Amino acid sequence: MTASLAGRLILPDRIVGGTLEIAEGRIAAIHPGPETGPYLAPGWIDLHIHGGDNADFMDGTPEAFATVCRAHARHGTTALLATSTVGTHEQIIRFLQTCRAMLHRDTGGAIVCGAHFYGPYFAEKARGCHLGGALRPPLAPEYEEYLTYADVIRTATIAPELPEAEAFARACMASGVRLNLGHSHATWEQVEAARAWGARHVDHLFCAMSDRARLRQSQTYPMRGGLMEATLYFDDLTTEVIADGKHLAPELLRLAYKVKGADRLALVTDANRALDMPDGTYVFGPCDGGEPILRRDGVGLMPDGQSLASGVMGLDHAVRTMREATDAPLPEVIRMASLTPARIAGLDAERGSLAVGKRADVLILDETLHLQEVWIAGKRVVG
Repeated sequence: MTASLAGRLILPDRIVGGTLEIAEGRIAAIHPGPETGPYLAPGWIDLHIHGGDNADFMDGTPEAFATVCRAHARHGTTALLATSTVGTHEQIIRFLQTCRAMLHRDTGGAIVCGAHFYGPYFAEKARGCHLGGALRPPLAPEYEEYLTYADVIRTATIAPELPEAEAFARACMASGVRLNLGHSHATWEQVEAARAWGARHVDHLFCAMSDRARLRQSQTYPMRGGLMEATLYFDDLTTEVIADGKHLAPELLRLAYKVKGADRLALVTDANRALDMPDGTYVFGPCDGGEPILRRDGVGLMPDGQSLASGVMGLDHAVRTMREATDAPLPEVIRMASLTPARIAGLDAERGSLAVGKRADVLILDETLHLQEVWIAGKRVVG
């Protein structure tokens, strides 16, 4: 299949007029042209995404995976890491088996490029909306079975203060799995140790993590930094923000962008199954035993209506929110949803920017950054 798309091309560092020539699912050529017409942007890439359209990856079926992928394609996501939750050993194995079966398959929507192994190795005090009863420390007999799916798992999250966290981290690195830190009340020193193990990314900045104020509750003096401060300080740590306008106020999005910059900060949805669903009660995680949550006021909430419980908005909304909240130039805002997450996940050779030879995952956007069309591998799937 061949196609030509003309408009204002959003490249990683500038906007130029031109035409994309698409052939066999890839960008075959880029021709210069007038800087008029709609914006053409690379497809969004979501590193942290649980569900949508009343399905969750932890449901563990091909139908659930395809439903989530189609839902997020409607919001401009063309590739993603299917993200697990805290669950039983059997539920996690089912998730990994299905992820392997769905890897790189045509879903009619976003492409599953791997798994984000996310839980059960979280700190109890930072578990958020994840099932408390299924939290556990990493033990070799269990995680060694998970790592037999290292061909599928691109990233794995650990709270570095847990017993045996170092052994799990080093096993991940030896298996070629990237190491994230998250859902943690780690001290500064524990974060430094995790960097030595190979950790290079931190999940959802400002959310479910230790900081000076939280650590102050269990320490006397001097006051000390935690995972939040260490994430902002260390240049070799990339991170992500849930830019839905509900998790983080504009000043926190501005702070994250100012300190980390567009090359070390990715936009994520952390979306649950309530994306594109009406307000009401849903289940976070597997349908057979997940945690009850609410969708209300454009966000996920715990049943008390006070505590946050992941997101319900797409990456298109996150891009517009980040654009409005910061002084970031448009190419940098787009980069935080495309090339930066692609690099973090090791997908940038194929995805993340409009370049000859890369996959033709292209978004057509109007002046207000609302989606007009979504193209995945050279095929129009939305619009």
